[in-house]
Amino acid sequence: MFPCVQMQAAPQPWVIRWLEAEPGRLALWLPVALGVGVLLYFVPRFEPPLWWGLCALPFTAAALWCRSRAPLGAWGLALLASCAAGFTLAAWHAGRAAPMPELPRGAMALTGTVIELDPLPGGLRLTLAGAAWAEGMEPIARLIRVRLRANDPARPEPGDRVALRALIRPPSAPAYPGAWDFQRAAFFDGVAGSGFALGPVEITAQGGASPPLSALRARIEARVMAALPGAPGAIAAALLTGGQSGIPPAEMQAMRDSGLAHLLSVSGLHIAIVMGLVFALVRGGLALWPGFALRFGTKPWAALAALAAGGFYMVLTGSQVPMQRSFAMAALVTLALLVGRRALSPRVLAFAAVAVLVIQPAAILGPSFQMSFAAVLALIAGFEAARPWLMGGTAPRPLWQRAGLLLLGTVLTSVLAGLATTPFGLHHFGRLQVYGVAANALAVPLTSFLVMPAGMLGLLLMPFGAEGPALTLMGWGVAGILAVAQAVAAWPGAALAMAPLPAASLAVIALGFCWLCLWRERWRLLGLLPMGLGLASWGWASLPVALAASDGRLFAFQVAGEVFFERRPGASRFIGDSWLRGFGDEAGTPLPVEGEAAGGRIHCTPVTCLLRDAAGAPAVLLLRPTPPPRGQRPAADFRRGPHPACGTAPILLSPEPVRGDCPASVVVDRFSVWRDGAHAVWLDPPRVVSDRAWRGERPWVPPRPTPRGVGQEPMAETE
Repeated sequence: MFPCVQMQAAPQPWVIRWLEAEPGRLALWLPVALGVGVLLYFVPRFEPPLWWGLCALPFTAAALWCRSRAPLGAWGLALLASCAAGFTLAAWHAGRAAPMPELPRGAMALTGTVIELDPLPGGLRLTLAGAAWAEGMEPIARLIRVRLRANDPARPEPGDRVALRALIRPPSAPAYPGAWDFQRAAFFDGVAGSGFALGPVEITAQGGASPPLSALRARIEARVMAALPGAPGAIAAALLTGGQSGIPPAEMQAMRDSGLAHLLSVSGLHIAIVMGLVFALVRGGLALWPGFALRFGTKPWAALAALAAGGFYMVLTGSQVPMQRSFAMAALVTLALLVGRRALSPRVLAFAAVAVLVIQPAAILGPSFQMSFAAVLALIAGFEAARPWLMGGTAPRPLWQRAGLLLLGTVLTSVLAGLATTPFGLHHFGRLQVYGVAANALAVPLTSFLVMPAGMLGLLLMPFGAEGPALTLMGWGVAGILAVAQAVAAWPGAALAMAPLPAASLAVIALGFCWLCLWRERWRLLGLLPMGLGLASWGWASLPVALAASDGRLFAFQVAGEVFFERRPGASRFIGDSWLRGFGDEAGTPLPVEGEAAGGRIHCTPVTCLLRDAAGAPAVLLLRPTPPPRGQRPAADFRRGPHPACGTAPILLSPEPVRGDCPASVVVDRFSVWRDGAHAVWLDPPRVVSDRAWRGERPWVPPRPTPRGVGQEPMAETE
């Protein structure tokens, strides 16, 4: 018997009453269910079979059968079918992705075709397709990114075939268990690895195939940055072409800390400005042709021209996720205008979400997708709630009221978008921009009314070589935005470092947020309960007390939010910064050479550092082995019994191999991290989790490395 028959026979009155009050809103939950299905694909620690998602077919058939007999039951089955479809989409995209190749460990003679050219503060970065590094080798099906030397005089363009000597490394593993997975992102982006050139690049052929508009994008970036040197030129190029690689780190940090980084990500604001300008210009131009305007009208043609301009701008900027969402919404808005329907509707956003998830299901894991859709959903829901008040009355409002509404709308837009994106920003970046509303109130109008119009005018004048004055005007506006960003970022407490919001807490908040925004009746306020519960659970999250990097060169103890580092020669600064963000700390403290720290919880000697638990009992012991003299190998004493430190603490950390068995302690040494990646340690009860155990066996997780020769010492086991 179908579930719809059971629901019809024994309905729950309060559920029926609530759902029947808003029958048209049930469809808005289908994209939510689709996204939940995509997320469920990434949960297991093994690769689930594709047939798991094919259960969407019976649910879909049952929903169609129940549609006329029990509409609410049909919607429930449709949600299950949508969830299963999302799972299937993600599994299908993962299955069709090219496998990750094994890259040479040393320098390689690399050849490939340039498909993207990104300016950097110190040179250029090439994205190569059809790369190969051995004679007679079949080109790989993935991309490779190479940073050229700063003094390299060559200037290849998209479509050129190049040859160079380079050192390429596969994508980095997560900095710690549960951190952002660069290998997963690279797997779905089609990237095999990245690195840097060891010598000059040689252009061996020109004029090959490249992605649409990539050559035009590179030429626009070069001309903009030539006309506007320094940070203003890099930001102006980012606004016009979507590439942020050329922005200097200091200016990028100021934009982030002030809450203005979203202006650099080409999205809805930018495409709205472009399409709005084209719509106004085309409609105004057609109005000057009375015969055409009276016979065919001006609005439909202006809308179509604006949509074409928006599509061109999307492809020009690289078709990033926010632009895909914005263009999908713009297409539906244009269609609504042509048929005389209301344009600003949650259904438009729902269509855009489905379109993006079908094309890039893995995008739902990234901050770009989450923050973009959250901001727009909050704005649409806020407009729906305020629409009766905004549209009330038929008499025209006085000028001062219209000016006040415009100012109030700008502030409320920043407030709503900022509140909606805050949980997602806390999860991904661990920083809270306190003065974002003030910064946006100044920078967004400057972007809308000066920077982007001048930039669009500059693009139109580039074919004639007359873009200089327009770009100069754009540069003045960009300099104003930078001044706002730097001033706001310098205010006390402008950006607060906080421990990232756990993924489970974010999921609860996101569901509550969708409940709050997708319904219209008063019962939507129930969504505040899970949102509050998700924020409250943030404080219950347990942070690890110790971390070990995957290269065995960096270790950390964490006591009451304060991070203490042990750095070995060659330790990665990037991993250290990632750990600080994960703990919500601004700057770490080195472990003392000798003495105590953290109120006595840490006691160090020249050869060990001991971390005690809250009760004062030994918990984690970090060994500080002295490296042998150059040219000598450590003594192979593993046959003489366990390590002297074995049993002195439940968990031992060591940058060098701990030789011999140690049954009284869990050992994380150089072999452990080489085999299973970074490790994290929790107490109460003591447990050790490796990155491999956290992620499991998935297509983007590299297999365990194998020893190069026989006679490899045994590796310590961890949980």
